[in-house]
Amino acid sequence: QVQLVESGGGLVQVGGSLRLSCTASGSVFSQLSLGWYRRTPGDQRELVAREIAGGDVIYVDSVKGRFTLSRANAQNTGYLQMTGLKPEDTGNYYCTLGFPVQYRGRGTQVTVSS
Repeated sequence: QVQLVESGGGLVQVGGSLRLSCTASGSVFSQLSLGWYRRTPGDQRELVAREIAGGDVIYVDSVKGRFTLSRANAQNTGYLQMTGLKPEDTGNYYCTLGFPVQYRGRGTQVTVSS
């Protein structure tokens, strides 16, 4: 069974930065596409970024130019670099593998204070 564990969340001021990590157990990480989602305080689930065919990444419009998804297959780890954080970025961020999603983590909380 593959497990995904996120880390790197926290409390940050407006305009700050965080880098989230997603570490996977097992040996499937390099074979599956990586995604990042967030659950907002209003309990909305939103796609933040995910890998698509050809190695490209798509982002929700609200984070374009501020967030960057990347991965390090040798470390079985994916990342979400977040800069220029805004209060509306607050949420529980979780990573996924596969699309349709096959595995997901429990998430890490990001809170952006003004």
